[in-house]
Amino acid sequence: MSAPSVSISTQSDHEYRAPPPFDPPSAFPESPFPGRLDPDNTVYTTVRDALRLLQRDAAHIDSAEWNPLDGIVRPGDTVFIKPNMIAHKHALNDDWDYVITHGSVLRAVIDYVFIALRGEGRILVGDAPQTDSHYDRIIERMGLGAIRDLYREAHDFEIQLIDLRDEHWIEKDGIYVETVKLPGDPAGSLAVDLAGKSLFTEFDGLGKTYYGAFYDTSETNEHHHDGRHEYAISRTPIEADVFINVPKLKTHKKCGLTVNLKSLVGINANKNWLPHYCIGGPEDGGDQFAPGAGVKGRLENSIVLAAKKRLLKEGSLMKIAARRLKKLGYRIFGSTEEVVRSGNWHGNDTVWRMCLDLNRILTYANPDGTLRAPGQAKRFFSIVDGIVSMEGNGPVAGTRKPTGLIVAGDNPVNVDAACARLMGFDYETLPLIARCFEEHPLPLVDVDYETLTAASNHEAWSGPLSDWPSDSLFHFKPHFGWVNRIELRR
Repeated sequence: MSAPSVSISTQSDHEYRAPPPFDPPSAFPESPFPGRLDPDNTVYTTVRDALRLLQRDAAHIDSAEWNPLDGIVRPGDTVFIKPNMIAHKHALNDDWDYVITHGSVLRAVIDYVFIALRGEGRILVGDAPQTDSHYDRIIERMGLGAIRDLYREAHDFEIQLIDLRDEHWIEKDGIYVETVKLPGDPAGSLAVDLAGKSLFTEFDGLGKTYYGAFYDTSETNEHHHDGRHEYAISRTPIEADVFINVPKLKTHKKCGLTVNLKSLVGINANKNWLPHYCIGGPEDGGDQFAPGAGVKGRLENSIVLAAKKRLLKEGSLMKIAARRLKKLGYRIFGSTEEVVRSGNWHGNDTVWRMCLDLNRILTYANPDGTLRAPGQAKRFFSIVDGIVSMEGNGPVAGTRKPTGLIVAGDNPVNVDAACARLMGFDYETLPLIARCFEEHPLPLVDVDYETLTAASNHEAWSGPLSDWPSDSLFHFKPHFGWVNRIELRR
């Protein structure tokens, strides 16, 4: 019997109950910390069960020699672990456990990486949170400091925590009023031009204007125009021997869902090099607005884009005025929580291309910016934190959805396809996933969707993904810009 493409482990308690440093609930024979137990930490067992279901190193399961990451992590490796660290809190309140990866999931992942390293190598944990997020608060809430201290004291092993951002933006009333420089990736950054291998080549010659992450659209379009599709990437994840993604299971306003593929925005070194949408509505060749925005959308752009250009040049008085004008603009044009703008809808034909470009860079880029040949891909593994997930207006303003899931696998496309199915979404309506199964000089997957299989402790999710019964799925509510577009029939 062939190994499953992914594994899905589920627990009946859809909560995180253990405090840092999230010790295991039982004396597992392979544990690097024998005697340290926390009976409340059921999440650790759920992660362990997901690894068991993949049947890696099956001959040693339930023995002290069991190494479920054997062949992925090798002694002496540098391992970069990327959790979802997007923000220190929900956009509308102080909730956080369904916004970012929980530390109890990370602790189990770190333990099994440490086992595979056999005491030789490095573990780095990092991400590039939203530029207005507070990194220290994220670390505190995730319990990463306690995990780092445990390894330092018990094994004299240093886990390095890295904020990949080089800037922190101070925001007031939705306007960025100050920029604070940060150290960024200690290894620096590199530029990678995918050129003709970028999915944006399909737009070359069409005269589109890309909007990035900030008001300066000229910078975004300087790096993305005919024949040039260039990204600034943090060097540490590229230099690492292994990349382990530990994303959160969430919906997303610009691409439907965010698991592995979308989360690689967190390895970039300049978010303004990332096209997020094309300015205008479909009638103008853009995907910023939904059809029908017409005159109102053009009027909004004429006012807002002009104001943003002035913000790049003007001082504090202009920024104070902009904060007041933004509130007025929401009253006139509608809030982003209610109106489709900024590419927050199913017609966004931009952001998924950017995400898949980033995945190809992670998979194939060398530290000097050149690209490896297919067959020489970076080693990869994923553990998805779906104990508590997010539906609705993700990735930071959605609704808490307890699901009790851990999904694991060694290919980001396979794992994301399984997650989409569990969420009750049709992968064929999600270009972020569907386009991965097409031929490309730098492939991200080497199987067809129809051949994807799962192993699970829940019988309904074992076997081919397409065979899972509808009543076993979670049927997440999409972001309002995706409603009635991506849902599987019940």
